[in-house]
Amino acid sequence: PCLTWLCSPLAERTGKVLGEFCRCYKEQYGVALFNSVRYEIEGNGGPQAQLLHRKVPLEDHVIYSGNLFQYIEENKKWRNRFCVVPHNYGLVLYENKLAYERDLQPRVLVNSAGYKILTSVDQYLELVNSSLPGVTPKSGHSPILKCPTDFPLILWHPYARHYYFCVMTGKEQEKWRAVFQDCVRHCNNGISEDSKVEAPAFTDAVRMYRQSKEQYGTWDMLCGNETQVLSNLVMEELLPELRTTIGPRLKGKAQERQRTWIQISDAVYRMVYEQTKAQYDAVTAKCEQERPQMESTIRTDMDQIITSKEHLASKIRAFVLPKAEICVRNHVQPYISSILEALMTPTSQGFAEVRDVFFKEVTDMNMNIVNEGGLEKLVEYMEKLSHLAFHPVKMQSCYEKMDQLKLEGLQQRFDVSSTSVFKQRAQIHMRQQMDDAVYTFETLLHQELGKLQGKDELCKSIQRILERVLKKYDYDSSTVRKKFFREALLQITIPFLLKKLAPTCKGELAKFQELIFEDFASFILVENTYEEVVLQSVMKDIMQAVKEAAVQRKHNLYRDSMVMHNSDPNLHLLGEGVPIDWGEEYSGQPAAEPAADKRRRAKQVVSVIQDDEGVLPYEVGAEVLTQPSSPEPREPQEPQEPDPGPPPSSPDGVEEIQEALAKESLGTEERLTNADVPSGASVHHATPAPPKPGADVPAEAEVPHATPASPTPGAETLSPPASVACHQPSDKETGEEVAPLEGKCSPSPPTATTESSEGVQTEF
Repeated sequence: PCLTWLCSPLAERTGKVLGEFCRCYKEQYGVALFNSVRYEIEGNGGPQAQLLHRKVPLEDHVIYSGNLFQYIEENKKWRNRFCVVPHNYGLVLYENKLAYERDLQPRVLVNSAGYKILTSVDQYLELVNSSLPGVTPKSGHSPILKCPTDFPLILWHPYARHYYFCVMTGKEQEKWRAVFQDCVRHCNNGISEDSKVEAPAFTDAVRMYRQSKEQYGTWDMLCGNETQVLSNLVMEELLPELRTTIGPRLKGKAQERQRTWIQISDAVYRMVYEQTKAQYDAVTAKCEQERPQMESTIRTDMDQIITSKEHLASKIRAFVLPKAEICVRNHVQPYISSILEALMTPTSQGFAEVRDVFFKEVTDMNMNIVNEGGLEKLVEYMEKLSHLAFHPVKMQSCYEKMDQLKLEGLQQRFDVSSTSVFKQRAQIHMRQQMDDAVYTFETLLHQELGKLQGKDELCKSIQRILERVLKKYDYDSSTVRKKFFREALLQITIPFLLKKLAPTCKGELAKFQELIFEDFASFILVENTYEEVVLQSVMKDIMQAVKEAAVQRKHNLYRDSMVMHNSDPNLHLLGEGVPIDWGEEYSGQPAAEPAADKRRRAKQVVSVIQDDEGVLPYEVGAEVLTQPSSPEPREPQEPQEPDPGPPPSSPDGVEEIQEALAKESLGTEERLTNADVPSGASVHHATPAPPKPGADVPAEAEVPHATPASPTPGAETLSPPASVACHQPSDKETGEEVAPLEGKCSPSPPTATTESSEGVQTEF
């Protein structure tokens, strides 16, 4: 659709929103810089983590790669695509596996921040029908999307382009869904926590801007990096106007109007993104330029700034606190314990599952070493274990515990739009704690290897180190969860209190501005100080509720008075060393190898179900749709030249594809059933239950001696497919970036793109 007539009004409206936001950002930047310098000087007395933290967890690895079918809207055809998920969690779609191995340009680069993963066409149609009110296909008419199999995977975004995939078995669908959800979870968390000034300045500016529009509470679209979050902020205001302006102009059947609306929304989103990126980059560059002078002033006048801020806070406190305390007593305090219990149960179950999964993986490894051999097998298993936290399928049992989080009536009372913010945050903590536990385990084991002689000593050492790491995990898990509970309670209650107090307090805040010295006005804001006073009014009750839960040992929380003295004083020094590469260090293979071979042989975290080397049941156009093959690890084969002969005619429509699938189903049923079971897998013997956490003082867990057993059936295996070295998904998190054609520049983002029947990206 041509949007030329909309460009000027859109740019003007976008510029107005961004202008207001940038003013908020510049104000918050000074406050965040002051807080950062003050924290640096005064320090923090929080508990020290016992587990080590890995700096570069997925270097030279890919999460997953495999084949799936993608629906191309413009020619209404399903085409085979080879999808690679590299270490940065982008989705990289290639023409086929051969194109990937030959280092050709990918078809599409997708960043999944802000997307929802749907596994039902009905779910998708419901969202599409609600996106454009008044436009719903009549009963009996063809829907906007048909799927040739019963296993769709749809990436839906409220503003950006949608992506349609499908696979041939339920097992594939489950695995791809777990992988896609991990991508969304990672990409949503796009604002770096390492930034101690820019990140808090940005998030506080977003919050202040939304509150100025009377929008309090959590926001589901705080997803992705700063530019994408800002684009979502702009689109949130533009979309209702767009519906009103463009909706009546859309022509054709309901399905065509829906398709057109999705394309228009995506095109507008890209235009907004480009303008947002330019304007935000300009304001951050200006703030960075002014930072040295501001920081010099802060360090010189720190005591005076603190005194001035405390004086302002005392005046605001005298005015606000009596009203805030009444509001807390009547509307918040009675519900704190209910909210906390609702948060604690699923979160603690998830962290307990992380502990159990870690224990089981290490125990299985230990038993398999007893059965199969010593150091050689240890290297093989440790390479897999080292990336356990980034295995979406194995971690799924931990993540899905958070699906139980329900705030019921509390959600409406406190105006919490969705619990997804808390679910995702807890899941990120789970993944981090798992990786910290694994990294600590492998660091301690690596240190011990030189002293061990024989298989028996190795197994005893593994068991002993496991017990030490579990003790450290219990302590760190308690610390992380208590902090998460406090932050979640504040996220739920503070916006509610601010909204309640706004009619009687917000209008009176301007009179306090005169109490701030002009020289310090960049570092002290009345609005921020007011929010700190409101926070103090409820913080005592929140701290007390979490403390009582810990005293009662609910969900294995430790008391705040519990301080675990560091039993491994040199452990953190070990963590600063060179990362351990088990394969290179112990396998005896040469370290250097050609880049092309390294690309093909790069390790993969999740094993493949469907590979493009299987039998070909049918073709679509010039691209081959493959059936699932056995996931047995195979040596990489040299790429075969494709047959130059013309491809046979093939079905393009949904009905033809369904018929082709039906014809092949009998011949592939057995192979699909056993698709994820490695050959030679035997029945797994019962393993001992993981040691339960100790009493108040973490103690060495008593673990029964492991009984030798065979490998677990269906265990995930690493497979040889390689990683993305040259084509990384861009930081543009608009939902898609089209790869440039050879010898040409990429189409400009404001211009929407499509794909012709030959599969070449073109402009419309």
